Amino acid sequence: MLSRTADHLFWMARYMERAENTARMLDVNYQMSLLPQSADKAEQGWRGLLSISELTGGFRERYGEVTPLSVMTFMVSDEANPSSIVSCLRAARENARAVRGTLTTEVWETMNQTWLEFNRLLRTTSLERDPGTIFEWVKFRSHLTRGTQVGTMLMDEALHFVRIGTFLERADNTARLLDVKFQARDSEFFGSANGKEGPEVDFYHWSAILRSVSGFEVYRKVYRNVIRPEKVAELLILRADMPRSLAACMNEVVTNLRLVANAQSHETLRRAGRLQADLRYGRIDEILATGLHAFLTQFLDRVNDLGAGISRDFLVPVAA
Repeated sequence: MLSRTADHLFWMARYMERAENTARMLDVNYQMSLLPQSADKAEQGWRGLLSISELTGGFRERYGEVTPLSVMTFMVSDEANPSSIVSCLRAARENARAVRGTLTTEVWETMNQTWLEFNRLLRTTSLERDPGTIFEWVKFRSHLTRGTQVGTMLMDEALHFVRIGTFLERADNTARLLDVKFQARDSEFFGSANGKEGPEVDFYHWSAILRSVSGFEVYRKVYRNVIRPEKVAELLILRADMPRSLAACMNEVVTNLRLVANAQSHETLRRAGRLQADLRYGRIDEILATGLHAFLTQFLDRVNDLGAGISRDFLVPVAA
């Protein structure tokens, strides 16, 4: 496969996954903002959302004051923000158009229709009136896109690069979400800040985080008890049977990297395999003992390094 084609497929998948993850993070923050809380606490949640995507500076330049509507506008419909949902969907669609011949008709039409319909949605007042509807719609269209990819594309290198992009982006976003939301509880590991808040507030905080990664029902099935922060961390980091966990994402990345391996990708595959092994054989008590924030920061650095290695080995077009 041409490096240029692999590059478009990889980034098409990453941008689509990023749009979905942005919608998920906005949705959980919006739901949390409806809970009884002080204005400072509510603003802290929205500031945390900007810090997840490292967009605090860009937001301040354009909007100044942090309000729910200004953050949602910036993250959903602001084309000047490269990480907004509209920018991600446009980039995904443009990358898909560049490799139209590699995709099936169903995949192309799904992505093209998503872009067109989202622009129609933005012309309505849905974002101000009922933002949750938009977030659910974006998640649904992302699910639909992945379904058509897996259900209609030939299981060759094209699909493998799509899967690598999808799960590398998902791992990055899950780690960012965990890091910011755990820090938001004023504790390195646990939920309520030394008992400052009641258990009902803690319950809604952790259940909202689980719902943001479609993990609430999974948690109930796996642990069958009250929601505990260390169990939330274990589920989203180490449980390979949880679809959006770090372990599950790295299993998919390594599996697909092996299928597209070439002469120069040995080191990238080795690093991916080591990261996979650390998650496969890790224990949550060891991670918490050394510091969850430190672990997640190191994980994000390793994922970024892995992305750079994949670009170097497979995606950078050879100069003519």
